[in-house]
Amino acid sequence: MADVFKALADPTRRRILDGLAERDDQTLFEICARLTTNHQISSSRQAISQHLELLEAAGLVRTRREGRYKFHTLDTAPLAQIAERWIRKKPQENP
Repeated sequence: MADVFKALADPTRRRILDGLAERDDQTLFEICARLTTNHQISSSRQAISQHLELLEAAGLVRTRREGRYKFHTLDTAPLAQIAERWIRKKPQENP
């Protein structure tokens, strides 16, 4: 769970996740272009690639390859696990 919090701690990684929430199956090039266009973040492709690797290691991003392209997709399962830990309903007491 610590890796999820570490991944979410960085504002650029949160912007990447926001972009994937809007549209899944983006390549590195598409993610970089959207960050530059929508958020004026002009990090190198290598830097964004490292952010994506960390997000993938935390389980927040899944990837698949098609030919020479690698597509990135948001996976919210780790976030649901975090929410479940603190939000789950408490057992009701018997009156």
